[in-house]
Amino acid sequence: MALAHVKTLSILAPAKVNLFLHITGKRDDGLHLLDSLVAFTDIGDEVKIERSTGFSFNVKGPFASSFEDDEQSSAANSKNIVVKAARALALLAGQPLDVAITLHKNLPLASGVGGGSSDAAACIWGLMKLWSLPPQAPYLNDLLLTLGADVPVCYQCQSARMRGIGEDIEPLARFPEVPILLVNSGIGCSTADIFSAFGEAPQMHSEMPSGFDDIYSLCEFLKLADNHLYSAALQKLPVLPDVIKALQATSDVLISRMSGSGGTCFALYDTAEAAQRAAEEMTAAHPTWWVKRGWLNRPERY
Repeated sequence: MALAHVKTLSILAPAKVNLFLHITGKRDDGLHLLDSLVAFTDIGDEVKIERSTGFSFNVKGPFASSFEDDEQSSAANSKNIVVKAARALALLAGQPLDVAITLHKNLPLASGVGGGSSDAAACIWGLMKLWSLPPQAPYLNDLLLTLGADVPVCYQCQSARMRGIGEDIEPLARFPEVPILLVNSGIGCSTADIFSAFGEAPQMHSEMPSGFDDIYSLCEFLKLADNHLYSAALQKLPVLPDVIKALQATSDVLISRMSGSGGTCFALYDTAEAAQRAAEEMTAAHPTWWVKRGWLNRPERY
């Protein structure tokens, strides 16, 4: 899909949910090897790309103030992954970076739902379309992985099993649309800190089907799996059991768990009405927490 005639793109950068996350080993360079079932929601940030006479980057939205000054900079040494992604792609593709990028930050930072990785992936996806770059560009895969382990799967933006350091992605043949509730207490923690606190992984290698026909088969499988980072995250985020307990107390919940490296927990329901009731219950009981209801496996990128 070429969008060279378009002047503005508004792209969803959806929250990524790790339905399970197993640590299967560690490389000599210190990077952990993962095995995770990943799916995307219709809840997320927005990356807006407009043609311009030069390059600029701005952050807006409810979590914009969470960024440090060097994370809001558009300079070459910016610490923001969106700016890094845009500058790296322009260099590799030989394109002038004549765009204004606005990140509308709706997801809490350092929250275990791949916000930064999804933002970078959405930026690259949008620029590829805007500049009519070939989807099989030889530099694309290396660029995505260089930006971060979650960026390649966020770029594909579909339910998948992710292994290795993020480079081994196997899309699922079947995956249902599932009502989901995301909850974050407002306390963030960096992924690097969680991995530094991680000890030894338990031996757990569940055989995973090639797809799931409905929410019930999905939840039955998830009961056999786990999030190996939970204990490490608990050292940094002692509020996590309170969040899980609150989710488990909602009406008609099927399963609840921590996503990714922590901060955000999720719960799955069999109907949108049940998820809505749960959101109302959670908001009433914990008005300071971030609570969002939506759909898993229903992202609309553009």
